Amino acid sequence: MNNNTLILGLGNPILSDDGVGCLVAATLKERLGGREIDVLEAGIAGLDCLDLLAGYDRAIIIDAIQTVDGTPGRIYRLGPEALASTRHSGNPHDVNLATALELGARLGLPLPGQITIFAIEARDVTSFGETCTPEVAGAVPACVDMVLKELDMLTSVPEKKG
Repeated sequence: MNNNTLILGLGNPILSDDGVGCLVAATLKERLGGREIDVLEAGIAGLDCLDLLAGYDRAIIIDAIQTVDGTPGRIYRLGPEALASTRHSGNPHDVNLATALELGARLGLPLPGQITIFAIEARDVTSFGETCTPEVAGAVPACVDMVLKELDMLTSVPEKKG
């Protein structure tokens, strides 16, 4: 297993705010320089994420989110347990991240022991467009800074000896 971290930006970059995860990841690629951290952008979801996550010790996932009465541009820092209420298995082709992580764990896949999710509240995830709405675009620098601080915390904590 790799002893490293994956940053995974999720979303569809041609569906307005849905592409914000990829935009944050692209910005992080530029800012991270020579650090040994893998940064990927992916337009996938659910079970397809398992292949990308497998083998990493830690993962930071960035994606758009839409909540009831949410304020566009708000950034949420979540753990996988926050997604528990979104689990479903009605259609195997429409498995969300929470369900995929649970399935991967049950199958014994080498998934990250630590997963942090940064979710940016989206206004529009259905209109074709390669730019985010102003509120969501304005949240990108703050989210980048939050991820960089998270990485600093991860690398400053000494590893536990078995």
